[in-house]
Amino acid sequence: MQSVYQHLISLLFVFSSLQVHQLTEGCSCALTHPQDAFCSSDIVIRAKVVGKKLLRDGPFGTMRFTVKQTKMYKGFDKVQHVQHIYTDASESLCGVKFEINKYQYLITGRVYDGKVYTGLCNFNERWERLSLAQKKGINHRYQLGCNCRIKPCHYLPCFVTSKNECLWTDMLSHFGYPGYQSRHYACIQQKEGYCSWYRGMTARDKTTINATDP
Repeated sequence: MQSVYQHLISLLFVFSSLQVHQLTEGCSCALTHPQDAFCSSDIVIRAKVVGKKLLRDGPFGTMRFTVKQTKMYKGFDKVQHVQHIYTDASESLCGVKFEINKYQYLITGRVYDGKVYTGLCNFNERWERLSLAQKKGINHRYQLGCNCRIKPCHYLPCFVTSKNECLWTDMLSHFGYPGYQSRHYACIQQKEGYCSWYRGMTARDKTTINATDP
């Protein structure tokens, strides 16, 4: 009986070792709508990355990017002005890489001890790759929907279960992620209290919102 018990303990140890190995060897992120990424971030800025330095502060180190901030969309209460962005130096630990002196980036992240940290699971993208609707969302629309919940639908059937939910179906499309809702829609709370998808319209049609679209 004792040998069986010891064998089970050994198997559990091996299994737990494998699990830890998996977590440390690769970066895995859940799909996130840009609005959720905006609402869950402490900091959202547009900036150009102008330098980088590897800090030897751990087994893999931390990469410190120097940025030239163009605009802050969120985080005024956290940081007055962002000069540095920190991320894990290793991509396997979800560290993100930015090209130096090339592009304007949208950068989202969290603030710890006055420092801004980001990673592959945050929403970081070259500014010119964002759709017009995403840029408008970052400017003001996403903030209007932070009390809403975007509910992912990975397979049918799926339904909203409360009035503050918008059903996110990009994962069902053969086009993959990011899909049409990610690029062109925001989940906004209406005057009646429920949340629905909103797509920017022409000036003469601003008063109309189709709650069933998409």
